[in-house]
Order: sequence, then structure tokens, then C-alpha cells
Amino acid sequence: MSGAERLTASEAAAHLESGSLTAESLVRDCLERAEQRNAVKAWVWLDPELALSQARAADRAGRPGLLKGVPVGVKDVIDTYDMPTQHGSPVYRGNRPFADAACVALARMAGGVILGKTVTTEFANRHPRETVHPHNPAHTPGGSSSGSAAAVADFQVPVGFGTQTGGSTIRPAAFCGVIGYKPSFGEFSRVGIKMQCHNLDTLGLICRSLDDLSLMRAALLVQPRRPIDRAGSAPRIGVCRTPAWDDASPDTQALLEHTAARLSAAGAVVKDVAPAPSDILDQHRRVFEFEAARNYAWEYEVHGDKLSPALRDGLLKPGRALPLSVYIEAIENAEAFRARLDNLFGEVDLLLAPSAVGEAPEGLGSTGDARFNAIWTLAWTPCVTLPAGTGRKGLPLGIQLVGARFRDEALLDAAAWVEARLG
Repeated sequence: MSGAERLTASEAAAHLESGSLTAESLVRDCLERAEQRNAVKAWVWLDPELALSQARAADRAGRPGLLKGVPVGVKDVIDTYDMPTQHGSPVYRGNRPFADAACVALARMAGGVILGKTVTTEFANRHPRETVHPHNPAHTPGGSSSGSAAAVADFQVPVGFGTQTGGSTIRPAAFCGVIGYKPSFGEFSRVGIKMQCHNLDTLGLICRSLDDLSLMRAALLVQPRRPIDRAGSAPRIGVCRTPAWDDASPDTQALLEHTAARLSAAGAVVKDVAPAPSDILDQHRRVFEFEAARNYAWEYEVHGDKLSPALRDGLLKPGRALPLSVYIEAIENAEAFRARLDNLFGEVDLLLAPSAVGEAPEGLGSTGDARFNAIWTLAWTPCVTLPAGTGRKGLPLGIQLVGARFRDEALLDAAAWVEARLG
């Protein structure tokens, strides 16, 4: 390996554009790193020759597009026409979609190389798979975007696609010490992504640089790339501990308080806010259960014996029993919460909240608790997690920044201001 595997997506794209790096050499380095670090188990499907053939084609074409041959990892609930999409389930073992998901097609159109398929939990839900934490294999990497987070953190690929219905992009990114981004609901196309909850599912990104987010957003939205503005003024920040605050570890609580104090000292206007009602997680759960139970009707009825008890009995059965009136009430409460947040963002530019309960839990039987993420998934707000420290076990901790709906670019600018002040 030449070291190219450690470049961020933006750095790699710049080298590819200048000609100081070829797509083939970059992809080869990523593949060698993945083979060297196979014990992380980030990939469910990786065909080196297919990846290299894409890279060689990019080089022959002069490395066109925004991505210019940058490799991308694709979570295995996202369709790829030339690779299996198996949803982390024996129900879909060997499944070959006939077309790419929109995000994959757009990444290819922008010159990206689809390196392979990253491990997902069963149907991007709770039942974990084989991926381990890249910094300590005795711990979970989080989920459900386990493989994408671990692969990016371990320098096996510069950027990966995740999805989020509860906390499946932000939490594993925080656990693994990288950047995770959940855009405003509906901003990225979900065509070709296995549908779990139509009011919650969101395509996300995991990477190692905020600049990578502006690069990938441009590719996925087919828009000119807008560089992140790092010269903006200090933002107004609302510290939102959320109703789940008492469940946060002492390390997480201390990190949030310390971060708020540092940003205030750096010039930000910081104040406490409490926009989320105490039962907000119950509202998310009801939407989740009701929609998942119906979207997985075929899997439940035809292949129920192949589903994990956690999915079949812990989610789908309760969801089937949930009355329509309870679901509608949860949808209405979610709308009221979003309206409250819309008003709050007239007073603050972003919210500061925990990214996760704490460090990645020990053991592989669980991917961790999503309570500090589900709130913002229900809110449809854009979120970014930034690496911000370590806990007492030496594993990464993150901070979560939340922006106003459809003000994603402003959130990324504010995140850059925060990142610069935290060092």
C-alpha cells in the first residue's frame, strides 16, 4: 500500500484530478487494506477484480465527474445491479437486483467506483451481524450501518453509504470515531433502498471529512459542489440534552457540557433548550412498529421462520397489533414536534446533543441504543456527528449537531466552525 487508502474522499478526488494518483492505485490500496484487516469483517461482498475494472475504466476515461474514481462502500440494503443485495438476511441470500439504487447510479454517474457491499444488520434493524469495532474487536461498531462505519474508520474505503430509521448512521459513525451525516428527510432519493419505514428511512453518509459531505451531496443531488464555508460567524447554539439525558453515560454528559463551555468561550451564543416532549421516543417507536410491520408483510408471512426473534417477535408482531388510531396520533404528534423545532430554529442556528449513550458497548450481541438519534430521525432534521473525544475505555465519543430542516448546507458550515474550535 502506498498510503492512498488514508486519504479522505475530497483529498483523493483532488489527487485524481491532478493526475498525481490513479483510480486503480487508490482502489488497489483500499482493497489491500481490506484484505489486511479482514478480521474487522466490514464487507459482505467484495470482488477485487470488479472494483479494479471500474477503476481502470475511470482512468481510461480521464477520471471524469465529481468523484473521479473515488471508491464508495454501499450498505447491503441498497440495490446494486452487478453485486448481490442480501439485506443481512437469509431470506435474500444470493439476491441480484436488476438495477442500481438511485444513490448508486448517481455515484457511478459522478465517476465513483462501487468498491463492494458493506455489512448491515438484518434488514437494517436490531439483529447484529459479524462486523466488529475497528479499534477494539471486543466491542460492537454500532448499527445498522455496521460495515460502512467500520470500513471508513479503518481506512478500507473513504466514504460509505448508510441508512437511518432510528440511529443507524449517526450512532455507528460516533462509535467508530468518524463523521456521520443524516440529511433532511426526503433530500436524498430512497429509490432502490429496502423500505422499512416510509416516514423515517433516510439515506446517510459516513466519511472522515466534512468536505467529503459537500462532495457527496453534490453528486447525489446532481448539483454544483458548494464548498463548506469556514469563514462564517459564531453560531447560536441550543444545548439539547433531550428527555433521554439520564441514560447518557457520565463520559457523554461531561463531553457535552465541556463542549458547550468551549464553544461559548470561543464566541458562540449558547443556551439550554428543551424542544422535545417527554414521550417523543414513544412516538418514534409507534411509527417505526406500525410501518415496519406492513412494509415487511411478505417477509413475515412467507419467510417468518427465517427472521430473527428480535425482528419477528420484537418489532413486527407488536406493530401488527398497533391500532391505526395510535399510529395516526403518533404521526400528528411528530408533526407538532417538527413545527416546534421550526420555531426554535428562529432563535438558534443549531442544536448540540449527544451522538450516543456512550462508547460502543462491549460484546457483539447488540449494536447499542438509538435513543439519542431516533428523536432527530422523527424530526426530519439534518444531523452530523463529529468525533470529539474518548471515553474511559479509550473508544471514541461524538457530539451531534442538529440543524433546521432543509438547511443542510448551513448545518455543515456551522459544523465546520465547531470542528475548528474543538480542534
